[in-house]
Amino acid sequence: MNDIFDKIRKDLGPLGQYAKHSHGYFSFPKLEGELGAHMTFRNKPVLVWSLNNYLGLANHPDVRAVDAQAAKDWGLAYPMGARMMSGQTKYHEQLEDELSDFMGKEDTFLLNYGYQGCMSAIEALLSRHDVLVYDSECHACMIDGARLHMGKRFVFQHNDMASLDKQLENAARITKETGGGILVMTEGVFGMAGDQGKLKEIVERKAKYNFRLFVDDAHGFGMMGRDGRGTADAQGVQDDVDVYFGTFAKAMASIGAFISGPEDVMLYMRYNMRSQIYAKSLPMPIVIGALKRLDMIRTMPELSEKLWSITNALQSGLKNAGMSIGDSNSCVTPVYMKGGIPEATNVIVDLRENHSIFCSIVIYPVIPKDVILLRLIPTAAHSIEDVNYTVERFKMVNEKLLAGAYKSETIATF
Repeated sequence: MNDIFDKIRKDLGPLGQYAKHSHGYFSFPKLEGELGAHMTFRNKPVLVWSLNNYLGLANHPDVRAVDAQAAKDWGLAYPMGARMMSGQTKYHEQLEDELSDFMGKEDTFLLNYGYQGCMSAIEALLSRHDVLVYDSECHACMIDGARLHMGKRFVFQHNDMASLDKQLENAARITKETGGGILVMTEGVFGMAGDQGKLKEIVERKAKYNFRLFVDDAHGFGMMGRDGRGTADAQGVQDDVDVYFGTFAKAMASIGAFISGPEDVMLYMRYNMRSQIYAKSLPMPIVIGALKRLDMIRTMPELSEKLWSITNALQSGLKNAGMSIGDSNSCVTPVYMKGGIPEATNVIVDLRENHSIFCSIVIYPVIPKDVILLRLIPTAAHSIEDVNYTVERFKMVNEKLLAGAYKSETIATF
């Protein structure tokens, strides 16, 4: 009989295999200081492009004041218990009502966490007779939700409508036998590449294939659409999204999430989402803080305007400097370079140690071999000076990469 720990010790996983070389620097780094565009890494000041603090609310003085007062008034324990049993308050209901009104949906259900909530929502929506059809580049929380599904599931190639048609035909054949329904699942903005899901084109297929549409808009809520109503609103199909998932972890710079949709479906979710039935309710300071953040998103368009001015300057600057940002048409700004894992680590060390720029690195197996992806997240807390400096330094680093300056057989040390 084998010890399950033996298997773990022999194989730490596709990313864990690099832990000895990466922990504390490439992975699990410690950014310190006030949250914002300029922080400290390993006792050195750095310009940070890795925080999902899109609207700059993480350290906004009005937000900090409300958070502090709510913590003082309520503490972190209140309310105790799951919402179904003892964790319901009028403020939780108020936040749900305000989100429903903002999103133009009948009802909304608050979720404790984005990842956990998204998984659980997918599992609750589907029975073993139903078929799930989802984009190949859906976020890990959606993939894990798909794995919980006891029935059939099909994957269509990323944003490929011909592939979607094929899988919808497969799904229709199965549901004809099982009597179940079809759920199509995609993202509003894909968080790695920054391209939008083709929501309008997907919606056009509803009449033919009779499916429901679930959209994870973590990187769209608060940034895309009218006053931040999301990617479906930006594409003119908000009413055609049956279940809308948004998170507080991006535009709101907080924690928690929500799903919005028809009133009867949301009622069903309240009584059938296991991750919420058996989990403690969101603490009051988070709820009060979310109400403040939502109000700022609705009433302070200058936050989004600043974000988009920084985004447009960064993306146009990078492209003019000869770098590829792929098909991004959102705030997410990927910079694609060519090279293996050792070269990628050398690029990051150079950026952090010699140019004081901190950004996230993505390598194989998350993306194809010999591709380096440096992901930049512009925010309203950045300045045009930050943008100009970054574009200049990225151009320098890219020229060094193309000249072979980062060639190595081993992962960089630090």
